Amino acid sequence: MNDAAKKPLDSSRSLQLLSEISGEEPLSQRELSRRLGIAVGLVNSYLKNLVSKGFVRVKNFPSNRYAYLLTPQGIAEKSRLAYQHLSYFTSLYTVARQDYLDLFRRLENTGVREVVFCGVDEVAEVAYLSLQETGLKLVAVIDDERCGDIFFGVPIISMARGVLQMSAPLVISSLKRRQELQQKLHVLGVPSGMVFTADADMNL
Repeated sequence: MNDAAKKPLDSSRSLQLLSEISGEEPLSQRELSRRLGIAVGLVNSYLKNLVSKGFVRVKNFPSNRYAYLLTPQGIAEKSRLAYQHLSYFTSLYTVARQDYLDLFRRLENTGVREVVFCGVDEVAEVAYLSLQETGLKLVAVIDDERCGDIFFGVPIISMARGVLQMSAPLVISSLKRRQELQQKLHVLGVPSGMVFTADADMNL
């Protein structure tokens, strides 16, 4: 077995690649890189791995161009990964929804009326749904990676700016980046007593 086949695949990235390749149009590595938002070199590494496992085959075109096509094994793997991710996100939704609801109710019981979300991803959306079941109001959302976007009508601002202008408790609303965000808040001088996290832990 060659080195590419030995390396573990990131299942989420693999599913993205297999889904893109499953279409009818031939896609180059550069186009796959653009669609997935990752470096061409990383696309190349993943494709080599998928090819070595028999999930993808390479088709040659004139002028040294290549396209990537799913094999029957690749189609089966794509279905398996899709089911795996559906099961995962169903579990994540159930656990995170309840854990954030518990957190928000505890805050509400201590007299808190407003909160700030720190970190935006699929978990933040679940947290927002839980927030709607309480009397708390989301007054700001901070995330350096999503600065300038809108989250359920609330503009996302930088962490530095957000920390300077708010007094409401900060709720870490991303599980994947929990430690990273907590560290950034610490560096920005936010007291640990103002930062709250849900108990949800899906081994992200």
